[in-house]
Amino acid sequence: MTEMKNFIQAILILSAVLTSSTKAEEVVYAQVGDTVTLKLRNHLHENYLYWHFGDENGPRLAWGNPLGGKEFTNTAHWKTKLSDDSSLIISDIKQENFGTFVCKFFPENKILTYRLLKINITVDQASPLVPGEHLTLTCIADTSPNVQSPAIHWLNPRGEKVETNQGKHKVRVTSQDHGQWTCVVTNNKKETQAKTSVTVVDLSPAPSNPQYTSKSSPLTVPCSFPAHISWEQIKAVGLQEVNWHFDPQPGSNRVSGYPQRLFFLSLDDPPTWKKDQDRALTPVLDLKKGLLSLTRKQGREDDKGDYLCSMKVRDGVFLNRTVHVKVLQITSSAGTKFISGQQVNLSCSVGEPLPSSLRLKWVPPEQSSLPSLTPDHHPAHLTIREVGAGDGGRWRCELWQGNACLTSAVITLKIAEPKLSVWMLVIICSVTVIIVLLLMLVFIICRRRKRKTSRLRHRLCKCKNPKPKGFYRT
Repeated sequence: MTEMKNFIQAILILSAVLTSSTKAEEVVYAQVGDTVTLKLRNHLHENYLYWHFGDENGPRLAWGNPLGGKEFTNTAHWKTKLSDDSSLIISDIKQENFGTFVCKFFPENKILTYRLLKINITVDQASPLVPGEHLTLTCIADTSPNVQSPAIHWLNPRGEKVETNQGKHKVRVTSQDHGQWTCVVTNNKKETQAKTSVTVVDLSPAPSNPQYTSKSSPLTVPCSFPAHISWEQIKAVGLQEVNWHFDPQPGSNRVSGYPQRLFFLSLDDPPTWKKDQDRALTPVLDLKKGLLSLTRKQGREDDKGDYLCSMKVRDGVFLNRTVHVKVLQITSSAGTKFISGQQVNLSCSVGEPLPSSLRLKWVPPEQSSLPSLTPDHHPAHLTIREVGAGDGGRWRCELWQGNACLTSAVITLKIAEPKLSVWMLVIICSVTVIIVLLLMLVFIICRRRKRKTSRLRHRLCKCKNPKPKGFYRT
């Protein structure tokens, strides 16, 4: 009786195992257009395999045997979509390919069931968008009887998890929301990702730091569209205007007529720049690369100020980028022409204190008498107490940030000899020599006359006694 009871329990356990194996089921999620692999576990591929769609008696999709033989159906819905690598691979899934897949194994007499369920993504606002517009993304995963509903959340283009309400995410877009949004469906600790693209048309970010230039360096004021934005997408947001404005004193009302418009873009075919104010700047228009920048071969002192690149699109929305430009200058206390021995004061600045991330570097002429400067200390003000001939030439002041030279300014000093120069000494010596020679000549002439008078006195005399007038020889 006991043996019979044990035998019955063994039969029940075996039946339960066989029943569980024949009812083994796996849920697979996918999006239209995806490629899905229905994987076989363990060594089941060593059996004769038969794949069916719908149920075990449904249309046969493929078969295979342990010797490598295999065949795939060539019907309209499955043609060129099926392949295998010890599993069934379904590529470029269409709506009609979702459903139940059954794989039967012989001689092990097992059945595996796969439910291929669809992930649906909807976007309420058609791309492209502009910053400030609202976007709602909805992700819904299909379910089936006896299948637990999966968990759903969204990842933004930066891979960050965002707030989701039953598969729905609402956001007021910025340029950072451009790119692929990912709906993550989690079922039985297995994640499936479905993606959708969102296009946000905006200007590229303006430089975080000012643009530096000088009279010795070129000037570039950057403005552009990101490389992934096409001209067709830009026009699709209702482009109305593109302008460049300049303000030399931002936030000040002391100068009338500012900010002034420099250029505007004529939206003809092809688009062209039209000039309003002439500051000798050249606009760059390369829409294939998204470039809208302004350039000049050399900067000027009056380039300092704010340059505003703006774009007007639908609903009167303006997209703006402001570029701050600063000019590096070298100034001298007394011009650029000096006499050897004079004191010279040079200053290098942008007209305001530099941030701690920037530093100056002086490059004097090779023969300069300036004492050596330490690498970590190049002051904004230099004093040369007595300039010499070696201090003449090009003095360069460079503005550095880390290992990059942002710009440099140049001043040329001319050093002349003192007024009492060698030529003056030559002239003085020459005059002195002439005077000495004249004195010597006068002395010689006077001496000769004196000797001649002395000889006459010895030859003639005057008598003391009265005698006839005249002189007589003694």
